[in-house]
Amino acid sequence: MKKINNKTWVMLAMLTMIIAIIINGCAESKLVAAKSGAQLWAENCQRCHNTPSPSSFSHEQWVTIGMNMQTRAKLTDKEREKIVAFLQQ
Repeated sequence: MKKINNKTWVMLAMLTMIIAIIINGCAESKLVAAKSGAQLWAENCQRCHNTPSPSSFSHEQWVTIGMNMQTRAKLTDKEREKIVAFLQQ
């Protein structure tokens, strides 16, 4: 039987960690995907400042605001889309 050297063990450990991180990241994405626009709005927008009423801006203005705030709040495109759709209702 062939003996596995330390370098191989390190590589296997690193590969295992990378796979675990990828799987965990996918699980987190599924949790976010299950949230509504209202939930995402409360969690991401209201944590930093008081948000205006959804009726304060037009549909087009909410699109622009969503684009501007996406970077600041570190939102994904899907999260931004859900929040803007909620605010446009």
